[in-house]
Amino acid sequence: MYLFHCELGKIISHSLSLSLSLSLSLSGDSLHFSELRIVLLGYRGGSGKSSAGNTILGREEFDLKTTAQCVKKQGEVAGRQVTVVDTPGWWKNLPVERTPELVKQEILLSVSLCPPGPHTFLLVISVGFLYSEEDRRAVEEHLTLLSETVWSHTIVLFTRGDCLGDTTVEQHIESEGEALQWLVEKCGNRYHILNNENRGDATQVTELLEKIEEMVAGNRGGHFEIKRELLEKIEVWRRKKEDKAKQLCMRVKKQREIHRTFIGDSLYLSELRIVLLGSRDAGKSSAGNTILGREEFDLRTAAQCVKRQGEVAGRQVTVVDTPGWWKNLPVEYTPELVKQEIVFSASLCHPGPHTLFLVIRVDVSFKEEETNAAEDHLELLSETVWSHTIVLFTHGDCLGDTTIEQHIQREGKALQWLVEKCGNRFHVLNNNNRGDVTQVTELLEKIDELVAANSGDVFYPERDCEEGMNWIPEEMWEKPSLPLKGAHSIYYTYYSEEEVSGGSRPETGYDGSDQMSGFGSVAESLLRLVVPGDDISDTQSLRSSVYSSQTSEPVCEHNSGSSSRAESSLDFMSLVVRRIFCSQKNPCTSGTSNPESQHSSTSTPEEHTLAVVTKLTPETSTEFTETSCR
Repeated sequence: MYLFHCELGKIISHSLSLSLSLSLSLSGDSLHFSELRIVLLGYRGGSGKSSAGNTILGREEFDLKTTAQCVKKQGEVAGRQVTVVDTPGWWKNLPVERTPELVKQEILLSVSLCPPGPHTFLLVISVGFLYSEEDRRAVEEHLTLLSETVWSHTIVLFTRGDCLGDTTVEQHIESEGEALQWLVEKCGNRYHILNNENRGDATQVTELLEKIEEMVAGNRGGHFEIKRELLEKIEVWRRKKEDKAKQLCMRVKKQREIHRTFIGDSLYLSELRIVLLGSRDAGKSSAGNTILGREEFDLRTAAQCVKRQGEVAGRQVTVVDTPGWWKNLPVEYTPELVKQEIVFSASLCHPGPHTLFLVIRVDVSFKEEETNAAEDHLELLSETVWSHTIVLFTHGDCLGDTTIEQHIQREGKALQWLVEKCGNRFHVLNNNNRGDVTQVTELLEKIDELVAANSGDVFYPERDCEEGMNWIPEEMWEKPSLPLKGAHSIYYTYYSEEEVSGGSRPETGYDGSDQMSGFGSVAESLLRLVVPGDDISDTQSLRSSVYSSQTSEPVCEHNSGSSSRAESSLDFMSLVVRRIFCSQKNPCTSGTSNPESQHSSTSTPEEHTLAVVTKLTPETSTEFTETSCR
């Protein structure tokens, strides 16, 4: 009887909410709503979501800077009470796997900000950009996070209508090709165009509201609803991650307090030497400019190491920027020149760098293959590099109110392992806010603590495989013809969250419970995730557990059959290293260079593209000739 009354109460409450929010008045054949609830979706960096929200509400309500969390604003428009929710955007042409967990969760939680649910989702697309198949796929994957029913509630909203001139929006859709045409058809051929530069034209907004009302009428007056079970699972998952983030924060705080006790007058560093390492487009050069407080590094991709110096917070700081590697490819795919430059970087700040920064972006999801790539490339320098490394996160503005500890926990075990491998030393920079000098001074303090923990030692690359260290003065140094580290370290130890040393990487085929499985792969077993103590998965897996009945296991083929291959690779490279570096009295006196470095083949990160490297010398820039290869 109690359950019956509860269900009856829900029905009455639902009916009342409908009668309040959908007070309908017939005006001809059209419906007029006293309240409309709208969610804005789209890519970041130019779609015009926030500007569209301001145009709809008729005033500046949304900040045009990149938002990290959902923002809700309300106002009266054309006699209606309108609620608009702006969401964080995804990268325009990247799949959902590359979107950080924070953004995916905010997209799902946007529904709960306008209860009982939004009347429409406005998919915002700028007519000022070409629309590709990659863009279409990204939209499809991100909207499907909400469920397949989202399409019947979605309208394509084109922005920058002034760019069309005399061209109609229909002509634009036709000229853009199949990708955009498919998307418009998927949304039931519902679309509208706004000119955010002409907000005085109120008719463009009233026409949009009328189209929303027509769509809702076609949906029998219904709004979009998301399963409560999914929202509850996300909330449980987030609470668990926040608890772990607090534990990490406390652990790091205690660690820093201990390290500060070793810092005295004898260990005060009037000079700091830093090497920046990371993948291409990680933000290394921008981070170097932020540290030095001025534009010293060219933001274009560098082919050789670049050294710059300056005074920062009363200290003489030397920063060495290095060429980056492809973030999701193993070291075998990195050109010999890049590997040589990484090894050579330590010699540019004699007698050795105090720290090496491993630069990682927070605005793109971090995968296991990126952990593999980072480990392999850093260990070109030696395995002792980890005790001198700090993880430096860039694009800190994309975190919003989220702490860096929460980001680390949400992104999963791959990033967590890497941070622990670096002794839980990390820092976050906002390269767009260089006026905030505290972020740099705090970073320098963390370097002091690292050096104190290393008893004042700087990093010395191990160049002699017998004696461990054999430093050669900077003026006598010549670039080695082969990287010092050629074989990869392979770990077979399972990851343990209780370990804080970061000494072992999760086995390559780990279940990925915190990391993203491929889009569309589903774990029905996640229906068990109702207890906070259970191992709760990521956003997509949570969504899949509610909306799908398929099951699949994440599979990783990165190191299949790695044992025998690793043994042969290790034996071969050990022989090469011994013959080159141990059989000579001075390994740096040889004037000959590796002929393979003059003309070698490598691969781009695209699986179907072959890149042939020509003129691969330290003195000239790397040129690529690409041929399509399926």
